Amino acid sequence: MGATIEEAKSGRASCRTCKKTIAKGELRLGVEVTTQFSDQPSMQWHHLPCAAGKLAGELKDALATFDGDVPDREALDAAIEASIKKGNAKPAGFPYVDRAPTGRAKCMQCEAAIGKDTFRVAVEREIDTGAMVTRGAGYMHPKCVAANLENVGGSVEELIEGVQKNSRITAEDLEGVIAEFLPDA
Repeated sequence: MGATIEEAKSGRASCRTCKKTIAKGELRLGVEVTTQFSDQPSMQWHHLPCAAGKLAGELKDALATFDGDVPDREALDAAIEASIKKGNAKPAGFPYVDRAPTGRAKCMQCEAAIGKDTFRVAVEREIDTGAMVTRGAGYMHPKCVAANLENVGGSVEELIEGVQKNSRITAEDLEGVIAEFLPDA
């Protein structure tokens, strides 16, 4: 799924983050998503400052490929880095590492609670709702990952590659988390 920056063609689109209208001619971030209502992807539009808070990774990637002039570029770059540092940025896909926003999630491996503001590894899993099977996130403590490799993509190398690509935390924090789930040599 791609993300792109463009000028708004009309004043009809609303920002998916703040719900306010995006003015005609204003730069906006479009994120391609697939919904349950169609097999074809559609665009969700965001003001650039709004995207800096919640979609920092997508905005950073789109800004890197955008050729035009971006007003307040320094402020956007600072907001992107602050969002990534705080862990507010939405992950790009599975698997990823983030900080638990609450203490309600339980580890798929040890079934103990994952504490609020502690790092967790998220993987995609099947969820049986009774009427149907859907896909969603499953969480683990970083130290529990090695024991549950069959649910996280098969190999440690694939997992490391995935979390490095998808996680929206600082490089130092990510390095520490990866060290926790490496099996003892």
